[in-house]
Amino acid sequence: MDNERLNTELEAAAFRRLVKHLVEDRPDVQNIDLMILAGFCRNCLSQWYQEAAVANGLPMDKEQARSIVYGMPFSEWKAKYQRESSPEQLAAFAIAQRNDA
Repeated sequence: MDNERLNTELEAAAFRRLVKHLVEDRPDVQNIDLMILAGFCRNCLSQWYQEAAVANGLPMDKEQARSIVYGMPFSEWKAKYQRESSPEQLAAFAIAQRNDA
């Protein structure tokens, strides 16, 4: 296996492990907390996945990509796990957004 293909395989494995972790181990982690701490969330991952699919000629809509990253339809994940953001989370998010600008 050439280095470029091996690198792609390793990146794909790391992505699959990240999604598995978010779906199976930590579905309770809130997207706002991911955004505050890391600057991306499940929605970002699903958008990047969708963009990659479309760039490679695979038609995919936002909900299809979200189902892959969330491990279920987004509406189902939202009903099961999403909590209303606290004032502290919203304040931290606003600061994080200013720091990213």
